[in-house]
Amino acid sequence: MDNVKDLLVILIGSSLVSNVVLSQFLGLCPFLGVSKKIKTAGGMGTAVIFVITLASAVAGVIYKFILKPLHIEYLQTIVFILVIAALVQFVEMFLRKAMPSLYEALGVYLPLITTNCAVLGVALTNVQKEYGILTGIVNGFATAVGFTVAIVILAGLREKMEYNDVPGPFRGMPTVLLTAGLMAIAFCGFSGLL
Repeated sequence: MDNVKDLLVILIGSSLVSNVVLSQFLGLCPFLGVSKKIKTAGGMGTAVIFVITLASAVAGVIYKFILKPLHIEYLQTIVFILVIAALVQFVEMFLRKAMPSLYEALGVYLPLITTNCAVLGVALTNVQKEYGILTGIVNGFATAVGFTVAIVILAGLREKMEYNDVPGPFRGMPTVLLTAGLMAIAFCGFSGLL
């Protein structure tokens, strides 16, 4: 029962309290770039959930059964980057075949998942905190869900802001950055959950 409690704490902590975008400031490129429409933000969030969860599983297995026994842990960053790049290529090929409209909507931001520091950050965090494979997968999934929640909320706010009368100097990215900052402050309120 204690193990389930720990997993629940990781689930809530990684998705809300330590939100990868709003408290760790990782993954800001797709967060700011793909958050113009809810549909594309949701698609990006789904792709990130898939990639981070799968990358956490694969990276955990590779670290535990290959890197650690061979005492080549120092190669973890390079290996994790290669794993992430391969997974993103898989997602890109799948979306091109299965959902061409979403593939076109995501455009250049889909390959950005490869360089999304949130994906690599989760894999490295799992190793640094010495999470097991299951715990690492839960952490990766929760982190990706937190990313998705943040990007969809920002996309919804940006869609609403299009109809507002914003002073000239604040139009565009300044308003988006102010909104993201206010979201970060709001997410600080979740720190009382744990």
